[in-house]
Amino acid sequence: MTIKDIGPKPQSFDIETATKENTNYRSVAWSGRYLQVTLMSIPVGGDIGLEAHPETDQFLRLDAGRGRVQMGDAKDSLTFDREVSDGWCVLVPAGTWHNITNTGDIPMQVYAIYAPAHHAPGKVHATAAVAKADEDDEPADWSVQPKKASDEHG
Repeated sequence: MTIKDIGPKPQSFDIETATKENTNYRSVAWSGRYLQVTLMSIPVGGDIGLEAHPETDQFLRLDAGRGRVQMGDAKDSLTFDREVSDGWCVLVPAGTWHNITNTGDIPMQVYAIYAPAHHAPGKVHATAAVAKADEDDEPADWSVQPKKASDEHG
């Protein structure tokens, strides 16, 4: 299944199938004015990467695999520590340091909803390294953004 980000226009698709079939680290599936949907595939032993988004709330749902979620007020104080698996959701308040590590034996398939939008519409990153190196991954000018605060990475 191929999903094309059509921007802030009505859209529908089978998100569970799209998430399970996604083989990219991150694929932006839909970008609205106020939120964004991305699909993620985290390889065995890999992780999303320790980070905090000062102005972005996140909802993540696992559609395949299992992992370990860690969150906290500081990158060296991750006091929330849970095991999650297929069907679980993770809710990340803005400003919270967080990471999800794949602890299973298959790729961990996740979809994430960011509010506000966080990535360039339609952006695809094959790997975490490609995503980290991308210097052209900003939300669209037509998206509604808070006063700019920088994301933090561990």
